[in-house]
Amino acid sequence: MEHPYLILVKLFEWIGLGHFAHAYPHVIYSWFAMLILFLLAFMATRSIKLVPGKFQNVFEMIVSGMEEFMVDITGEEGRAFFPILGTVFLYIVLCNFFGLVPTMFPPTASINTTLSCAVVIVVATHVIGVKFHGAKYIKHFLGPVWWLAPLIFVIELIGHLARVLSLSIRLFGNITGHELVLGMLFILAGFFLAPLPIMVMGILVAFLQGFVFFLLSCIYFSQAIEHAH
Repeated sequence: MEHPYLILVKLFEWIGLGHFAHAYPHVIYSWFAMLILFLLAFMATRSIKLVPGKFQNVFEMIVSGMEEFMVDITGEEGRAFFPILGTVFLYIVLCNFFGLVPTMFPPTASINTTLSCAVVIVVATHVIGVKFHGAKYIKHFLGPVWWLAPLIFVIELIGHLARVLSLSIRLFGNITGHELVLGMLFILAGFFLAPLPIMVMGILVAFLQGFVFFLLSCIYFSQAIEHAH
């Protein structure tokens, strides 16, 4: 989908990096999302108080809510890995919300962004599995019957590779679809009135897609932590 005016792309044009910005707008807006998250984290933690103010209280509620939700799925052993899942969740949701702001581009509307997030989660899953089980982690791929192990191994390998496609394509498809629908409504019916219901629905889609990614990642981590049967 062509975006006639992206403010950060125009900014990069002004500093002489227009070719890069036009070729990789998802990278530019990913950097912007990371900058926003960094600034919010800095503001929330620079003056932590025993009795939190409104700003600190909001962030504590968000972070503790995500953490407890993850621990309910993975158990206490998974709490150590909350930073990676919490960061990915907040990053994806923020990127999704960019699609609701005029002149902004959601990085998650690029398969490169969603694929990179998915690869990080799947690789982390196996790192966690090896951390908890060592060489015995291979049992997760062999099944309960030894003489079926070669077949089960191939099936499990395909299944784990499919996780990358599942995580990346689902997120990419939903965000890109919303962008296309919103763009067509802008063209056909003006800027605000007709697209408004889709934009309202987009708020739900932006959060829900981030939550689905987070939920599936928690499940994958939980499966890596548990003992193979």
